[in-house]
Amino acid sequence: MSGLTQTRAASFGAAADAYERARPSYPEAAIDWILPRGARRVLDLGAGTGKLTRPIHARGLDVVAVEPSEGMRAQLSRGLPDVPVLAGSAEAIPLEDASVDLVVVGQAWHWFDPARAVPEVARVLRPGGALGLIWNIRDRRDPWMDAFSGLEPEHDNSEDDSENPRVGPPFGPVERFDLPWRQSTTADALIDLLASRSYVIVLPETERTALLAKVRRFLDTDASTAGKAEISVPYVTRCSRAQKRAG
Repeated sequence: MSGLTQTRAASFGAAADAYERARPSYPEAAIDWILPRGARRVLDLGAGTGKLTRPIHARGLDVVAVEPSEGMRAQLSRGLPDVPVLAGSAEAIPLEDASVDLVVVGQAWHWFDPARAVPEVARVLRPGGALGLIWNIRDRRDPWMDAFSGLEPEHDNSEDDSENPRVGPPFGPVERFDLPWRQSTTADALIDLLASRSYVIVLPETERTALLAKVRRFLDTDASTAGKAEISVPYVTRCSRAQKRAG
């Protein structure tokens, strides 16, 4: 992982409030798909502010969250005070061997080192356990979303990793499920959404302020969003899952 990538990966705590306010949750059908039948104890790895933790916990499952950022852990604990939240990473998971049925990762697998994360995930999974990966990707097939996303600075695109996430042994083949959907949100939330992106968080303050002002002008003047209290934002939720092989 390059120095810039490490800086970006560690940046989210500085924008944890905006992340919690603006990042979308996940459609129920996507949660259904990544949850294997019979799973009881789930690890949400790289849990952030709990966007994925919350709907899994709401289903009555025993969830433990692991997150490296102190700021993100604090947000998660405020929203889900009865969920254990541990400091840790995908490369050093603070759980015992064979202690969970499922490991889920929302918006974060691309930040991990697969050579170290894959065996760690396999270690904490029980025999027959599974790994579920999920990303909300803005759907740029929509002309408005393409124009909105085009306002951003050039950056490494984690969406490419979501197309074919690297897993490998001791996991079996990776299965894939894509789900288009729309979220109703506001102009303020869209500003927060952009402000919560790592490549925006690490910009110098003057550049970040100018970028967010440019996006605000776009939202205030574009025919699709100007004067609207609610804005319909198109997403595709990309889901991948793989089962730990026996032996």
